[in-house]
Parts: sequence; C-alpha cells; structure tokens
Amino acid sequence: MRDCRSCWRWAVVLLGTIVALTGCTYAAMQRLSLDEQAEFHIYSKMMTASQGHTYLAKASPAERTAYLRQIGLAQRFQALDALDREAVLSGIPRVGMSAEALLFLWGEPYYTAGDAPRYAHWFYLGSSLALAEYGNQYSHFGNRVDVYLVDGHVVGWVDYPLDSPSRKRRLL
Repeated sequence: MRDCRSCWRWAVVLLGTIVALTGCTYAAMQRLSLDEQAEFHIYSKMMTASQGHTYLAKASPAERTAYLRQIGLAQRFQALDALDREAVLSGIPRVGMSAEALLFLWGEPYYTAGDAPRYAHWFYLGSSLALAEYGNQYSHFGNRVDVYLVDGHVVGWVDYPLDSPSRKRRLL
C-alpha cells in the first residue's frame, strides 16, 4: 500500500510538470511576434523538446536567430533548394522535394524502412493535412501517411485510415 502511494505521488508530480512545461511553452510562444512565431513553426519540427524550450527562453529575436545558427538549423534550411523552401513555408509537400525538406515540413517519421539516399518508405501518424501544422502525431491513431522516397526525394505519399485494408499491403 505504501509503494502504491509513492507511485501516485510521483505520477502526480510528473503530470504536473508536464502540464506546467506545456503552459510555459504556450505562454512563451504568445510573447513572440507573428514573424517569430512563423519562424519557430518552420524550425520546431526539427528541434528536440529541450532545443525548443531553449529557443523560446531567449530574450530577444537576435538571440533566437543566433541560437538557430548555433544548432545548425538555419544553415540546413537555407541549404534547401528554393522550391523545397517554398514547399516548407507553404506547408504543402510536393513530389520531388528532398527528404531533408520533408523533415522540416512534417518532422521525424515514426517509422522508416529502407535507406533514404536510395529507396525508403517513411510512415507518419496523422493526416497529411494536419502534419504540416503539428508534425508527426504519435497520439493520433486515426490516419497514417506512407511516404515513398527514391534517391533522397519524395516520389509520392498515400494518406489512409489505420484500419484500412491497405495497411496490410507490403512493399516489395
């Protein structure tokens, strides 16, 4: 019985911490200008949680931009092809975009098969419409998007419900 109480206390502390950090992130986002919120949206799917918190904790726009350069995200985004940058900014994937641009657009896939420089199959959770806004949605089990990459570029994607029979298909 005593162990159970201890577990409940730790669970409450953990849940409280998660709620507090989420609230802090939301509050930090609200203090950014609209241009900075748009900039954060571009890079956020490529950041770890700690990088996102560090970015938002910076006092000025100049410090935030310097931090993006320090962690290499600004350089990676600028290295994208002009059409890839446009696709990321518009939030709409396109056939032919690079795997790197897809990472900026939708974040890390929840599962991959193959080798992206040659042939790969990336799996995302959530609908293709919501992925650009929120990134991979690990808690969303309604839809899955399968992305096909050849030579490091997107050749197509399929968006379907997880309970669909097509889920049982195998790539050969």
